[in-house]
Amino acid sequence: MRRMAKDRTILILGCLAAVLLLATGGLWLSRGEADAFAPCRKGLEAGGLDGLGSPFTLTDQNGARVTDRQVLAGPALLYFGYTYCPDVCPMDSARNAEAVAILDQRGMRLTPVFITVDPKRDTPEVLRDFTGAMHERMIGLTGSPAEIDAVAKAWRNYYRLNDQEDPENYLVDHMTNSYLVMPGAGTVGVFDRELSAPELAERAACFIDAASIAGI
Repeated sequence: MRRMAKDRTILILGCLAAVLLLATGGLWLSRGEADAFAPCRKGLEAGGLDGLGSPFTLTDQNGARVTDRQVLAGPALLYFGYTYCPDVCPMDSARNAEAVAILDQRGMRLTPVFITVDPKRDTPEVLRDFTGAMHERMIGLTGSPAEIDAVAKAWRNYYRLNDQEDPENYLVDHMTNSYLVMPGAGTVGVFDRELSAPELAERAACFIDAASIAGI
C-alpha cells in the first residue's frame, strides 16, 4: 500500500511538472509570436513602438482623399517634412527613395510616403512635383492644419512653423525620423537620418523578411 501511494505521488508530481513545462513553453511561444521583429529592432525600438500611428484621411499629390488603409496597404516608409525645406527634407527623402530602389532590386516592395508639415504651401500640385522627382511610387500627403497636426501627433513627430515674422518665406522646425509601418503590425521601426540608404534598406529588409516568416 505504501509503495502504491508513493508511486501515485510520483505520478502526480510528474503530471504537474509536465503541465508547468507546457505552460512555460506556451508562454514563451506566445511572446515569440508577439515579438516577431525582435531580431530587427535596435535601441529604443527594442522597447516596442505600441501607440505610434492612428487611422487618418488626407489628400494625396493627385488631389484624391485617401485613408491610412489605402496608403499603408503594404510596407511603407513614412517621413514628415516640407517641400520648401532648403536641405534636410530633400536629402532625407532622396535617401529614403534610394533605399526603396535598393529593396526593389531585391524583390521587396516598400512604399515611400512623404507627409507635409506645411500644408499651407504644400498643395497637392507642389507635392506632386516633389514626390515625382524622388521616386515614382512616393506618395505625398497633405490636408488641413488640423488633419496634419493630428497625424503628426499620432506618430509623435514634433513640428513648428516659424511664420510669425514672414508668412510666406519661413522655415519649419520638425523631427527627421522615418517610420517603417507594416500592415497588420503597425509601426515596427524608427530610423534616424544618420543611416545611409544601404543601411536603411538592410534594416527595412529585416522587418519585411520577419513579417513574411511570421505570416503578418
